[in-house]
Amino acid sequence: MPVFSQDPLDAGFVQDPYPAYDRMRALGPLIYWQDYNLPCAVSFAAANAILRDRRFGRMPLDPPEIPPHLAPFYAVEAHSMLELEPPRHTRLRSLVLRAFTSRRIAALGPEIDALSHELIDTLPDGPVDLLTQFAQPLPVTIIARLLGVPETLAPDLLRWSNAMVGMYQAGRTRADEDRAIAATTEFVDFMRGYIAARRQTPRDDLITHLIAVEEEGDRLTTDEMISTCILLLNAGHEATVHSIGNATKTLLQTGHYGKTPISDALIEETLRFDPPLHLFTRWAYEDIEVVGRTLPKGTQIACLLGAANRCTKHWDAPAKFDPNRSAKANLAFGAGLHFCLGAPLARLELVHALRALVSRLPGLKLVQPPIYADIYHFHGLKSLIVAAK
Repeated sequence: MPVFSQDPLDAGFVQDPYPAYDRMRALGPLIYWQDYNLPCAVSFAAANAILRDRRFGRMPLDPPEIPPHLAPFYAVEAHSMLELEPPRHTRLRSLVLRAFTSRRIAALGPEIDALSHELIDTLPDGPVDLLTQFAQPLPVTIIARLLGVPETLAPDLLRWSNAMVGMYQAGRTRADEDRAIAATTEFVDFMRGYIAARRQTPRDDLITHLIAVEEEGDRLTTDEMISTCILLLNAGHEATVHSIGNATKTLLQTGHYGKTPISDALIEETLRFDPPLHLFTRWAYEDIEVVGRTLPKGTQIACLLGAANRCTKHWDAPAKFDPNRSAKANLAFGAGLHFCLGAPLARLELVHALRALVSRLPGLKLVQPPIYADIYHFHGLKSLIVAAK
């Protein structure tokens, strides 16, 4: 397998990983990323095949021993559908989907639209960081409303989410781990108390519906509900913030902002062109052949979603942003068994956010070069300074 060296913490790579992905793909559909000590699928065909193959799973066959100081974090992960395989994954996802329905998500459309306009109303004159003033508060507020928790808790939810996803970042430190554990403990304690309160006082919110599912079938535990709510916040919120920021940046830099309608095709192209998550791992549960190469049982492999979404064998001129591109599935939200549960909500938030920005702020301009945060394997902006009014 061709060997490739690229420090994921390198400043140039953080700001623009796509030239490195091009060099990886030039070596073949599967490469060995030396710095990660992982084989990686870098073509669309290879990554898509792995994500859809049930013989690959999220958990290792022989799980490593968890250090005691990380036990609270992995106690939550133990009940997260993101980390589970059938039959537990099938059971949990089917139960959650009975509460987190497509109808419930679609009904949030007018609320997302109204909140987008309210946030724009609060933007100050002159330069503003659209990431912190718009892209971050929009999805965290929607998640708070969806769960049924007070919106005054949004800053805590945001703080907990940012700290916990630090566990997935390249080069994490003990300080990062300590922040994640503190956030995990606070979030779990809050959710446990809030679920208990909802048992006594039901409302029309997701937590109440999850409780109803549990009581009707005696199948969802409190720990599973807690992990599900944390997953919806951490995975859903982080991806949506980065998607809004990356999409706005792309539209401004390519000249499409305010000139091209915010259609479903444009939304998919923004997700393909600069997705919020770039690396997602799987474990081989048996010897498996992928694009002509056998991966031995027990192999961990990374699917580089950012590289796959720019694959020259799947798209014409993939380095070009083309909102009129013919529809093809991309891997921004994964594929197969673990396709992102919150993808419909993220897409809904993205379309309403962009439409509100374009309609209310047609003259939006970049004031400073956008800066990506050093959070690989996520890929999102640290700031997006624009002239808003």
